[in-house]
This record gives sequence, structure tokens and C-alpha cells, in this order.
Amino acid sequence: MGIDLGTTRTVVVYADRGNYPVVTFCDTSGDVHEFFPSVIAFNDGELVTGFEAMDLAQSGAPVLRSLKRHFADENLTTQDEIEFAGRKYPLLELFTTFLKGLVEALHTDSSIADQLETDPIENVVAAVPAHAGSTQRFLTLEAFKTAGLPVSVLLNEPSAAGFEYTHRKPKTITSRRNRVVVYDLGGGTFDASRIDVEDLSHNVMDTVGINNIGGDDFDEVLADLALKAAGNPELDEHQRSELIADTQIAKEGLAPQSRRIAIDVAGETVIIAVQDFYDAVTGLVGRTLEAMAPLLENLDDLAGIYLVGGASSLPIVPRLLRNKFGRRVQRSPYPSASTAIGLAIAADPDSGFALRDRVSRGFGVFREGKEGTEVTFDPIFSRDEVLGANGLEKRRTYRPIHNIGKFRFVEYSKLRDWQPIGDIMPFATVTFPYDASLQGKDSSEADIERIGEMDTIEELYRIDSNGIISLQITDLSTGYSQHHHM
Repeated sequence: MGIDLGTTRTVVVYADRGNYPVVTFCDTSGDVHEFFPSVIAFNDGELVTGFEAMDLAQSGAPVLRSLKRHFADENLTTQDEIEFAGRKYPLLELFTTFLKGLVEALHTDSSIADQLETDPIENVVAAVPAHAGSTQRFLTLEAFKTAGLPVSVLLNEPSAAGFEYTHRKPKTITSRRNRVVVYDLGGGTFDASRIDVEDLSHNVMDTVGINNIGGDDFDEVLADLALKAAGNPELDEHQRSELIADTQIAKEGLAPQSRRIAIDVAGETVIIAVQDFYDAVTGLVGRTLEAMAPLLENLDDLAGIYLVGGASSLPIVPRLLRNKFGRRVQRSPYPSASTAIGLAIAADPDSGFALRDRVSRGFGVFREGKEGTEVTFDPIFSRDEVLGANGLEKRRTYRPIHNIGKFRFVEYSKLRDWQPIGDIMPFATVTFPYDASLQGKDSSEADIERIGEMDTIEELYRIDSNGIISLQITDLSTGYSQHHHM
């Protein structure tokens, strides 16, 4: 089974003898949908998910949308909380609650409910944005595990969509044109990957992304246009939530021939010219094209630019890409399900597909020197290193000359002159006492002092196959050690 937890919708696909059908779900009215809404509502002291949460939202209940967007916070930690319905919930608890609701719906209101009675879920491949940090990957695995979903591996979303492309369009791959660029614009994130394909083997060559752009932003733009057309009335929280829900429906209903959009704003219907909306979001799409540019420096061996993700269905998106790249642009017939189909292919032991992915972001550490008066940067994992089946491992050994080491770990998108530039995501700050007299004590507030050559220290860094980073620092003389998950 492949599960793509999207910003607005979660899609599930299962493997069935070489076919990969999308699981359908029934809403509270009995209508069938090829997704489960990524929504949580609060009702009578309980958290409710999916279609029931959508119904409660219409009646004014507190609702939490776009849960996945909270994972894009550059300061994300495993202890993060979200204020919702008058109280604070751990992000992991909300994520797990949603997935438990999904599991219940799979067993009671889905197209495979009867099958699951005799054939339980044994293997799940889940997805994260290519530029998801280690903390997001860890929280994703923990939530799936706690919800009872046995995840064997996490794949980057565009890498999974690359499987769907090759499965659906194998004849477009030739010896001369064997490179695919996946353009993945979802509800809250944008990723793009350049993938070399040889038969069923996929080698991810490079990945770029923006963690805070997607269909949600298009909804906000359309809502602002509607508010302006209505004279900017004051809306309460429930009215604003209803407006965003209406703009999402209106946006998804747009066809290439659409000319006008009708939106209800506080009881008044306003009309927005489609071209005005497209003009307002062209800059957002332009940012994705700019981010993707490094993947398209050479078009000679390009088999196709494959558009996936729910937001790529907005007609202006393929139009702008085709204006720039012509017939090479191909949109998935199932843009919202492409990633989930690719995940199901990866979960299928009989599919024959293989993947070599890369570390999508660099990882390194700022260290303090000269008694804390200077800072140097040490790259640990570069963003172009290949992740094998057993992940990656690197060691550092040295003899420090200070009493304490303070490490500020970050992920980064680029290096210039061995310094991280551009998009930098702080991870964690770790304090390790080199002085044996301080080991086992709280040294976080102690001053850094130069006291001469100390015992040998070993730093062992690991990235597992899911992209989760761990660190073990050990004083090889005393045996004192610290272990950290990043």
C-alpha cells in the first residue's frame, strides 16, 4: 500500500497483481471520493477526522486544515505543539490522530474494507516532501507506527511520482532520452527532481524545492480577490474558514475554457475574472519555475517534464510550463494520485522497480573556536550523496583543546566557499563536555575555555534509509557518550 498524506487530501493506493487502483472512501452522505480529507475538527471534547470533520466545519466547529504545513516550520522539533480549539496539542498527537482516523475509514468506509477483513495491511510505503527535514521524517514514521501502519520505507514525493511516470509511459524512455524531471506542486509544498531511468532502475540526480508554496497559497490569493470585490467586509474565523473552503472548490473546478469565478463572501456572491486570478498567481508559479531551473540546464536527453500534485491541475500551471518548455511537458492523468501510485509500486515486491535516491539537503555543524570568539562551519553530508539501502555513515575523530564543545546543527540548500547560504534550517544545539570533570553534569551554561589538548573524541553521524539523521559523540578515553536524533 502507498499512502500520500497531502496538505489538503490524503490518497491511498494498493498493489493488486500488477495494477495500482486508488482506494475510494464514502463521505457521510454516501458519495464516493478518491481521497480522505486531511482535516481535523473538534467536537464535544473529541478530535474528529476526514469527512466527518468537513461536515463539522460547515456547522461552525473548530477545524484544523493543512496540518502538513506545520511540518515545514524551519524550527520544527519533536516537542512542537499547535494551539487548537482552546488547548495545545502536540503535533505528533494530531498527526497520529489523523492517521488513526484514516485507518478506521479504510476498515469501515473504503473500497477495500471487505478485503481488509481477511487480508490485513502488511507493508506501507509513505511519502514526505523531498526537502523534508530529519525531524519531519522522524515524526512521520512515529505517527504511522503509532497508528498501526507498518511503514517499510519513506520515499521522497517526486521520486515516487517518477515510478508512476515510468509505469504509465515506458515507451517515452529511450537510450537517448532517459531523463525525467518531476514537477510536484501539492497543496503546501513544491518539489522537483531530475531522475535518470534505465529499464526499471531510477537514479535521482538532483532535487530542488520550496517548502511553503502550493495550492493553499492559490486559495488565499483567490480569497483576497473575492474579499476585495465584496468591499473587504470583516469576517470572523468561521466565515474565513468557509471562504477558504469555497475558494478551494472554485479553484479546483476551473477548466481551460473558464472565464469567471463565482464566490460567496458573507452571503454576497462576487464574480472574479479568471484572468485576474491567473495574473495574481503567476508570480507564485514563476517561483517554482525559477527553483526548477537548475534541473533543466540540458534538455537534449530529457524524456519529459512530468506534472504531478493536486495544484498542478490549475490550468495556468501547465500553460506556463508549456510556454517555456513546449511539448516536453506532460501532465499526469491522475495528478493528485501520482505519488501514491508510485508509492504502491515501491511497496509491491513484484514490480521490479528500484530507486537510488540522494540526500536532498546538505547537513553540517557550526562549531565554536578560540574560546567562543569565532565560529567555523563543518559540512557533514553533502546534498548530492547517494542514500543506499543501509543509509550513510561518517566519522570524525579529533583531540579538542577546549573544555566544552557547542554544536549548532543545520540543514542547508547550497554551499559557497564552504559556508551554507540560501535556505538554512536549524536543527539542534548540542553541548558536549570534553573535560572529564564536567561529563555527566549540566554544562550548557558553562563558559568555553582553552585548556590544552584533551582526550580523543569521536563523532559518528548516520543517515538511515528514511533520511533520519542521528549523532553519537563519544570520549574514547572515558567512554562518556551522548546520542541524539536530529
